Parts: sequence; structure tokens; C-alpha cells
Amino acid sequence: MARPIKFTLSILLACAAVHTILPPITASNSAYPSSYGLETTTDDLIPVRREVYGDGRIFDISHRYHPDMPNWGSSDGIGQFLWLPYSMKNNSEANNSQMKLPTHTGTHVDAPGHVFDHYFDAGFDVDTLDLEVLNGPALLVDVPRDKNLTAEVMKSLNIPRGVKRVLFRTLNTDRHLMLKKEFDTSYVGFMKDGAQWLVDNTDIKLVGIDYLSVAAFVDLIPSHLVFLESREIILVEGLKLDGVQPGIYTLHCLPLRLLGAEGSPIRCILIK
Repeated sequence: MARPIKFTLSILLACAAVHTILPPITASNSAYPSSYGLETTTDDLIPVRREVYGDGRIFDISHRYHPDMPNWGSSDGIGQFLWLPYSMKNNSEANNSQMKLPTHTGTHVDAPGHVFDHYFDAGFDVDTLDLEVLNGPALLVDVPRDKNLTAEVMKSLNIPRGVKRVLFRTLNTDRHLMLKKEFDTSYVGFMKDGAQWLVDNTDIKLVGIDYLSVAAFVDLIPSHLVFLESREIILVEGLKLDGVQPGIYTLHCLPLRLLGAEGSPIRCILIK
């Protein structure tokens, strides 16, 4: 009987040793720094977070992801979206995070399958979007602050033919809506007639705006349908346009290559 008992004890000791080496697989967030590193208490290690690069030549027009950023239809923001199941503080060899969040969160892009189910089934996802459209000269314009983007407003902007990418800065920027935790249905966006006028009277292939939807809440799906039906226009939503002067820039936007996804977080910059 001594040998089996000894053998069993050896296995138990080995299992205990392995348990102390392998990292715990948990959904804990406790290993993250305070406020995801937005605050630091270490005087000699202070991360620099910038909005403008290259001596004022490059503007990051993407919003930083954090738990309190607005989420569609929610009053509580997006909540926790990062977990650290593998942490060096818990004996892992490296820190490895996991992320879970809606694809239409923060600065993001819409693919045709967002509002057309037959496009979704056919595979018109973010991986099919044209990078030539997402990168190139772009016009940043200020629009009237007292109304949604109607055909009348579009006519007043006098956007010339040949312009393919336009970023619309609205009252949303003035109200700092993307910095507020609670989703706000009173944001400014396109009405159906404004979207239709743009499609019929300009050469625009990329439409960008400064809240979570290019379409006004009261005309949500109809405006999206007008823009996305041809599969030639790309919608970029949730842009950070404060502090950037109206004018012509070089735009660079890159979505993730998410096979089968009708939306994706996107990093956008403007270069003078």
C-alpha cells in the first residue's frame, strides 16, 4: 500500500506546483492600472497621450475607448470592455488582454450589411470596403448648428463636384456628446432628404460625422438606406473633430479586417 500512496502524493504535489506556475484564467480587471492608465502615480513613468502629432501636422480624429464613452441606447456607457486574464502580476510571462465591445462603438465604420440583410448574407462586410475611398483628400466642413442635415443644409454648403470625402462637424462637437456617458437622441444627423440630395448632387463616396450615427435619430434607417444602397458610399461615425480647422486634409481611416462584421472600430487621422 505504501507505493500507491506515495505515487498519489507525488501527483498531488505536481498538480499544486503547476497551479502556482500557470496564470489563473479569470475575468478580473484588478491588474489594470487606475483608469486604464489614464492616471498614473509613478512620477518617473508618465505616458504621453496626444491628439496632435508632427508639430501640429497630424490630427488624431478617433475617440479614445474607455468604459464611460457613449453606447447606443445606453445611459451607462459601454462599461468594462477590457479584461486581463493573463497578468504578470499573477505570474504570467506577459500581460495579455481580452476585449469585448459592439462593433459600432466609438469611432467606427458602417458596411452595407448594416442595414441591408441581403448584403449581409452576401458578405458585404467591412473587409470588402475600399481602402482607396477610406484614404485620400477630404474636406472638413462646419454645418449650421440649429438643425439636422437636410437637403436645404446640403445645398447651402456648396460642396463642389469632384470632392469624394467630406467630414461634417455639427452641434454634436460643440455639445461634446461623444464625451458624455449617456446616449443622447437629440444629436444632429442626416435626414433622408439630406442624404438623398448628397447622393444625387455630389461625388461624395465617404461621409463622416461627429456622433454615433450619420442619420438623425428621427430618420435613422431611411437615411442609412439612402447612403448604403449603392454600396459605393462608406459611412464613418463618431469622429473627434474639435480643435481642427475646416479645410482640405489628407484623410487616413483603417478599419479592422473583421470577416462577416457589418461594422468595425476604425482609427482615423487627418494630415495637413
